[in-house]
Amino acid sequence: MDISTGTRASDAERDQIVRLLGRHMADGRIDLAEYDQRVARVYGSATRDDLQLVLSDLPKLSKDSAAQSNPRPRIPVWQRIEGGSWLGVSVLVLIIWAAISIGVGEFTYFWPVWVIGPWGAVLAFRVLTGWESGRGGKRARQ
Repeated sequence: MDISTGTRASDAERDQIVRLLGRHMADGRIDLAEYDQRVARVYGSATRDDLQLVLSDLPKLSKDSAAQSNPRPRIPVWQRIEGGSWLGVSVLVLIIWAAISIGVGEFTYFWPVWVIGPWGAVLAFRVLTGWESGRGGKRARQ
């Protein structure tokens, strides 16, 4: 990042410094308490010189490590949790249906389709369209 000295820092520059501090913490160069102190200093700084001071004792990070350390998951965490719940309930109702069918001695009406189908269709729609994930037509708050 090219930071000129003597000028006021922007919010984007502060956020980038905080991300760099997060990478240093993940690499073990600073602990959580020091990270918190430095983040407070970053958001309290007014100039680019102050931002330089926060990182002055830490080594510069390479560009290729930046690409590896900040992967963005394709599916948001809450949709992954819902997908796991759907899978767990689907397996459970299939086991119940199979136990009933074995107990009766023949295949019974396949009622799990009414649990698995609609719920799975809604989850698939939300993942494919980006509904409620921040990708599908939501404007950024200013």
